Amino acid sequence: MKLTLRIWRQKNAQTQGALVEYPIPDVSPDMSFLEMLDVLNEELIETGQDPVAFDSDCREGICGTCSLVINGRPHGKRRHTTACQLHLRHFQEGDVITIEPWRAKPFPVLKDLVVDRTALDRIIQAGGFVSVSTGQASEANALPIPKPASDLAMDAAACIGCGACVAACKNASAMLFVAAKVSHLGLLPQGQTEKDRRVLHMVKAMDAEGFGNCTNTGSCEAVCPKGITLDFIARMNRNYGVALLKANAKHT
Repeated sequence: MKLTLRIWRQKNAQTQGALVEYPIPDVSPDMSFLEMLDVLNEELIETGQDPVAFDSDCREGICGTCSLVINGRPHGKRRHTTACQLHLRHFQEGDVITIEPWRAKPFPVLKDLVVDRTALDRIIQAGGFVSVSTGQASEANALPIPKPASDLAMDAAACIGCGACVAACKNASAMLFVAAKVSHLGLLPQGQTEKDRRVLHMVKAMDAEGFGNCTNTGSCEAVCPKGITLDFIARMNRNYGVALLKANAKHT
């Protein structure tokens, strides 16, 4: 299978980047996308060139580090698929594939296709946790949780924090990510105690990092590899409004 790759090359955050073309004359359709990049890097190293820097870890679609924009779409054209789980059989012989990093101000490029996504970590540090003492693990049925609530919490917890929602949004909004993290804790009894504090602090941290606001274009939902829906943003907005009213009432 013959392909042509147009890859964003950038030495560091201080230098200008550019798309560089690399012909790939013979790859198997059964290769994953990242395996193809590995093959390219082996060839570059053999010829004394600098290999293409890109992030990856699990290569099983669960860690969220394979942050690539492939032909203008985060993670590529396959719905509910991470870049590491995308295979070359979904492309055609002779295709020209453009590969770029996430494009968002809060995600500065470190090198080539690698961006700094620690802004998401700082949002989690602001409130994406349960800090109240819950004691030792109790028997599973000791604390009944309605199935609709547990199902919703599991759906939200599926977010892998890859940042594709930010890369796809014209406003570079992180609201889908934040909404998923707020919801999966706030829907469960253990997370109720800090529910108001959590949403206020995480939204504040999101704004401080420079992420934009949501204008409901749905681009985030369309590219989310785990199928997180806009419903969670609506839920977070309601929670945020209630928490803000309570906070203001305390100061009046």
